[in-house]
Amino acid sequence: MPDAASTFPRTAAPVSARAGVLLALLAALGFSSLGILGKLSVQVGLPALSALPWRFGLVALLLLPWSRGVSWAVRGRMLGVGLLYCLATHAYFLALTRISAGATSLLLYLAPAFVLLYSALWGRRPTRPQQGALLLTLLGLLLVVGLPGGQDKNVLGLGFGVLAAALYGGYLLASERWLTGAPPLASTAAMSLSAAVYFAVLDGASGQLVVPQGAQQWGVIAGMALLPTLLAVPSLYGAIARIGAARASLLATTEPLWTVLLAALFLHDSLRLAVLLGGGFILAGALLAQVRGRSTAAPLEL
Repeated sequence: MPDAASTFPRTAAPVSARAGVLLALLAALGFSSLGILGKLSVQVGLPALSALPWRFGLVALLLLPWSRGVSWAVRGRMLGVGLLYCLATHAYFLALTRISAGATSLLLYLAPAFVLLYSALWGRRPTRPQQGALLLTLLGLLLVVGLPGGQDKNVLGLGFGVLAAALYGGYLLASERWLTGAPPLASTAAMSLSAAVYFAVLDGASGQLVVPQGAQQWGVIAGMALLPTLLAVPSLYGAIARIGAARASLLATTEPLWTVLLAALFLHDSLRLAVLLGGGFILAGALLAQVRGRSTAAPLEL
């Protein structure tokens, strides 16, 4: 097992932005599997919230040895970033119980807008390509996810949806500011530990903390631990370190497109023309986000 101290905070030669783009797309693909696994979890009798402590606990158990040698100050920052993720996820589920899944997902993907807003407040104004990419991806998401329906008039639910996006945007930017240079596996271990404890306490307080039973339920837990966590989270941290939170978050908006394609492949859901058209806009936005534009911004102090 490698010692994290041997790689942190050593700086390496500049890495290719192309690698960051590929890692961001890999993260989006990994996260997109969570919707499929969530449906399978319900089908085998394990509520989605009840699966979260086991999903993150398993990942933390596997990855904590990779945190060896990381200073306590860095561990504290890692756990703080993990807490932001937990709060964003909690707000997402609170929204999901009050408004439709489509509206909740649409609001969550306001996160890139919050990343650009926070960056502007810290002195880095978004470039014109980034602004255009945001508009294209939001238009694409409207087509893929759909417009909010009549059932989406719960003000509290809409508020929780916006809060989830704001917190997730903060999580992405905090990852850039506080975790750049930290080993992605160590950062993932800390985030998973925070999430395991947070959701275990939350489920225990609400009476939803249950032990998975049988091969099917544990199989779903293993899938959640592997694809949207072990694969996706370190890839996201690696992407943020290479291309920044703004570009990585815009690329992450391809996630709903991958979810729809996976659902069509494995759950035999139909592909609507609007989904294909919206996917084109999302991909166009992801490509535009990679264009280097002129910015009057001062760089973030990392």
